[in-house]
Amino acid sequence: MYLPPTAIAATAIRAILSSSLRLRECLCIIIKLEIKTKYNFSCLSRLRYIAKFLLTWYTIEMDFAFIHQVIPLYVSAAWLTLRAAAAGIVLSVFVGLACAVIRFWKVPVLSALVKVYTELSRNTPLLIQLFFLYFALPKMGIKLSSMQCGVIGLTFLGGSYMAETFRSAFGTVSSIQIESGQCIGLTHFQIAQYVILPQAVAVSIPGVCANIMFLIKETSMFSAVALADLMYVAKDLIGLYYKTDEALFLLVIAYFVLLLPISILSWWMEKRLRYGQFGAK
Repeated sequence: MYLPPTAIAATAIRAILSSSLRLRECLCIIIKLEIKTKYNFSCLSRLRYIAKFLLTWYTIEMDFAFIHQVIPLYVSAAWLTLRAAAAGIVLSVFVGLACAVIRFWKVPVLSALVKVYTELSRNTPLLIQLFFLYFALPKMGIKLSSMQCGVIGLTFLGGSYMAETFRSAFGTVSSIQIESGQCIGLTHFQIAQYVILPQAVAVSIPGVCANIMFLIKETSMFSAVALADLMYVAKDLIGLYYKTDEALFLLVIAYFVLLLPISILSWWMEKRLRYGQFGAK
């Protein structure tokens, strides 16, 4: 049966405006409505997907009183997550920059060690690294707190990703510029400071910001070593009160609030540094 677009729209509007139907019944009518027309009306197809999404959220019974009650727990967990992430990210940048310089200049012995570290770090999960720090090192007489394990594990993982990002950015600098610096008597350190870094930093901004967001999301693994981060609080609330929807809803909102400003800052910094628009409106 073929229905004209006007009939389909009129049916949906009448269902929504009907006082005898509740919102859930209206959404069900829109979803079950067979759109069989001679033309491809993408807007009507999108209407069905939107109705399915709204129906899903409508059928979830959220306890907003419980959400309001546990928000302070998520706030304190978010601050703890930020502190651990900030420490790990700062250390990762320094480790990655040092490793990138070593590999770029092909320092004997150290270059091979950095390559082994990079492959080992990137090809093992953060969870396994945390387990090794938290459970295996005490067997050797080295005891670390949950925060120390989290920061060290995040640095170990993030340093390799930062190193590859910086190394690829260094590669964008033409060899002619480096050779020109050597011809006028600049040392390796001076070439890196005045020739390579000013250009490489602008190129590496998108990759560095992407790594920062990746590392912040990886902090969700810290709950495995008893660090009371966002994921730890969410799992604790689910285990105590069986409020799965509310706990996961707040968890999503918390990570979204943490990551959205970084995404916006990344876009702004890339625009200003990459295209040299400092001072432009």
